[in-house]
Amino acid sequence: MASETPAKRPRSGKDVPYNLVYWPGIPGRGEHIRLALEQAAADYTDTAFTEGGVNEVLELVQGKAPDDGVNPPPCAPPILKHGDLVISQTPNILLYLGPRLGLVPDTDEDPDALYRIHGLALTALDGLSNEPHDCHHPIASGLYYEDQKVESKRKSEDYVKNRLPKFLSYFERVLGSKASGDGPWLYGGVLTYADLVLFQCVDGIKFMFPKAMAKLEGERGHARVFALHKAVVEQPKIKAYLQSPRRQKYSNGIYRYYEELDIEP
Repeated sequence: MASETPAKRPRSGKDVPYNLVYWPGIPGRGEHIRLALEQAAADYTDTAFTEGGVNEVLELVQGKAPDDGVNPPPCAPPILKHGDLVISQTPNILLYLGPRLGLVPDTDEDPDALYRIHGLALTALDGLSNEPHDCHHPIASGLYYEDQKVESKRKSEDYVKNRLPKFLSYFERVLGSKASGDGPWLYGGVLTYADLVLFQCVDGIKFMFPKAMAKLEGERGHARVFALHKAVVEQPKIKAYLQSPRRQKYSNGIYRYYEELDIEP
C-alpha cells in the first residue's frame, strides 16, 4: 500500500547556489561540471577548494552521510548538491544543469534539443574520456599503472591508432552536418554543454597523447573539432577560468602523460 505521506520535494530554485562535490587535486570528471558552471557564471562552491572538502566527498561515498529519506546515497563523485537535491554521475548532472544554465536551446523553440545534445555529450564521454582512462588502467582500476604497463602500452596503441581517430572523425561529421548550424558548435549554431564536454575531452587527450593529437591536427582531417576546441578557449568566461587557479593541472586523473604511451597514430 502506498504511503499517504507525500515524498519530500527537493527545493532547488534559481537563487540556490550549487555545490560541486569532487576530489581535490585533479580536474577529473568534475571538470565537465565546472566548465558548465563557469560558462554560465553560476553561483557555486567546490569541495576541491574548500577546507575539509575531501571529508564531504568521503562522507558521501562511504555511506556516512545521514539518510535524508529522499536522495539515494551516491556511489562516487562528481556529486552535485542543489538545495535538497543530491545527484551524481557526470552526464546526469549535465542533463540537470543544461536547461537551468542556458546551455541548451529553449524547449519551447526546440523541445527535442536536450536529448540530441545529451547524446553527443554521452558519446564524447564514452570514447574520449572513459576509453583514455582505460589506456593507463586496462586491467583493473584498483591496480597501479606500474602493475599493468605492458597491457597499457597495447591498449594505448590500439586507442591512438583506431579508436581516437574514429571518435574525432565522428565529431567532425557532426560539425559538418546541417544540424550543427552556423559556426563552430555541435548543435543548432549555439554553444551547449556538449561543446564544453568535447572541449575538455580534446584538451585532456592533447595532454595525454600530444604526439598523436599534433599529427591528427596537422593532417587537417579533423579541422572542425580542433576549431571547436579553440573557440571554447576564446569564450570570455572560459578563458578567464582557464587562466585562474580554479583550473587544476592534469596529473594523475583521467588524462595522464606517460612518455612510453606517447604514441603516434
